[in-house]
Amino acid sequence: MRVESETEAASRRAGLRICLVVSRFNEPVTGSMETAALDCLAQEGVDPAHVDVVHVPGAWELPLGVRLTLAKGNYDGVVALGCVIRGETPHFEYVSMGATVGLQAVTRESGVPVGFGLLKTDDGAQAFARAGGDNGNKGEEATLAVLEMCDLAARLR
Repeated sequence: MRVESETEAASRRAGLRICLVVSRFNEPVTGSMETAALDCLAQEGVDPAHVDVVHVPGAWELPLGVRLTLAKGNYDGVVALGCVIRGETPHFEYVSMGATVGLQAVTRESGVPVGFGLLKTDDGAQAFARAGGDNGNKGEEATLAVLEMCDLAARLR
C-alpha cells in the first residue's frame, strides 16, 4: 500500500463532504459539541462549503436522521452528536441503547463512516466536562474518528 503524502491528504480532505447530525435536546451540551466538530473540520482542511448540519429533536432520532441524510446526500462521513443525561426513570437506558444500536446499524448498512458523538452521562456536570470541559470535547473526537475512517477508505480504494 502506497503511503499518502501530506499534500495529497490535505487535498483529499478539502474535497470531503461531511454532515453533522446534531440533537437539539440538551442543546447547551450538543451546541458545544457541534462548534468543536465544525472547528475540527476546518482545522483538518475540510472545505466549509462541503459541510452540512442537520438538527434532529433528540438522541432517539439520531439514527433515522443519519439514515435520511445519507439517503439524500453524497457524504463521505457523518458525525452524530447527542447527549442523554440519566434521570429518575429507565428512559435513559432505552434512549441510550436505542440510539447506540441504531447508529451502529446505520454505519454497518451504509458502509459510510459515522462518528459516535453520543454522550451518556449521569448528570449535567459530566456532560459539560465531555463537551469542552475537563474531559475534552467528544464532538471533536467523533469528528477526528470520521476523518480517520475516511482516510482509511481512501487508502483502501
